[in-house]
Amino acid sequence: MMKQFQVGLLATIFLTTVCNVGAQQPAKIPRIGYATGGGAAGQPTDPSVRVFRQLLKELGYVEGKNIAIEYRFSHGKGASVEAEQARELVRLNVDVLIATAYPAIRAAKEATKTIPIVIVSTRDPVASGLIDSLARPGGNVTGVTVLTRELSGKRLELLLEIVPKTSRVGLLRTTDSLAGADAVKQYEPAARALKVDLQPFMLNATNPDIAGAFAAAVKARVNAVIGIRNAAMNRLSKTIAEQAIKSRLPAMFERSLDVENGGLAAYTADELESYRRAAVFVDKILKGTKPADLPVEQPTKFEFVINLKTAKQIGLTVPPEVLARANRIIR
Repeated sequence: MMKQFQVGLLATIFLTTVCNVGAQQPAKIPRIGYATGGGAAGQPTDPSVRVFRQLLKELGYVEGKNIAIEYRFSHGKGASVEAEQARELVRLNVDVLIATAYPAIRAAKEATKTIPIVIVSTRDPVASGLIDSLARPGGNVTGVTVLTRELSGKRLELLLEIVPKTSRVGLLRTTDSLAGADAVKQYEPAARALKVDLQPFMLNATNPDIAGAFAAAVKARVNAVIGIRNAAMNRLSKTIAEQAIKSRLPAMFERSLDVENGGLAAYTADELESYRRAAVFVDKILKGTKPADLPVEQPTKFEFVINLKTAKQIGLTVPPEVLARANRIIR
């Protein structure tokens, strides 16, 4: 009898120990993949990363505690790098993948049909074939579109209000941009309506001759330039703005951050809000909502930003009625 009791006691102790050990095993925390063309991962100076992380924190997610984020930033090294970094995150089998540069978005979509992909896209995701429709995206892709291309006509119109009597506008883009040619086309209808000639100028993404491009623009007698955004152009933003000032050419950009870097003006959606919304998408997906059931969102807030310090440096007086329409003025 004593022997049976001892055996039973040992079995109970063993089972209790096994259960306790199992209970002490750390729970698997979700991993988020973050692929974009921006700067250093996780740096507080990177606005998109900062607001994305902040909103996740407000939603109850703390990096290293109940969530992990795998960052892959291409530093503007081109489409092939962006695409490969997205594929790498797919191979890591992350729980949700954030992709912002179009090559990364396309590569991620082609590499997986199961991992949810949240986009912050400058291109129309329906026209690009990324989703079926905004309301019913279908598949594993959802997120936010920032309407960069759809705002092209309005951006050109505002540039002409800032610089009246403009007859020729240079479009500055990089040679490796998959969306570059399409971006130029998006300006053409407005240019015809406004009777403005468009003159593209190309930059090599890996070895850009920015001074040479602006010298060519001056020689072509353009009255102003527009910078066509992509990851490489974003990386070169400050240098491009500085060269525009040296060349005394008004420069309109497709990101507000470029105006903070010295550009004359920008008209764009409130992109930081888009990254906050991306965090909301991540939260919903981690809680069980399928990407196909999450409509793709469009921005409701837009920014018209003017840098008066830059205007003064190039000898330009911005009309008062235009200044009155600006959401933000940098002095």
